[in-house]
Amino acid sequence: MQDLELLQDGLTLMALGMGVVFVFLTILVISVTLMSKLIGRFQPVPAAVDTSKKASPSSPPAAQNDEVMAVISAAVHRYRSARRR
Repeated sequence: MQDLELLQDGLTLMALGMGVVFVFLTILVISVTLMSKLIGRFQPVPAAVDTSKKASPSSPPAAQNDEVMAVISAAVHRYRSARRR
């Protein structure tokens, strides 16, 4: 009889724990959904960006690119030669 009571108590405790987790996750999903809708409603509309302006050149001069390429090549060569030993 005691084993049956322990099994029943265990199943009751498991159902209670799973129920608490289910309720918590349900409340969490609902609250996140509501917050998302509220933020979407009250967030100001972003200002339009004027794309007609001339953009400044984002790439550095070619001489600097060559120098960077040489430094990277030297570093890779040194790393590979050190790893072979």
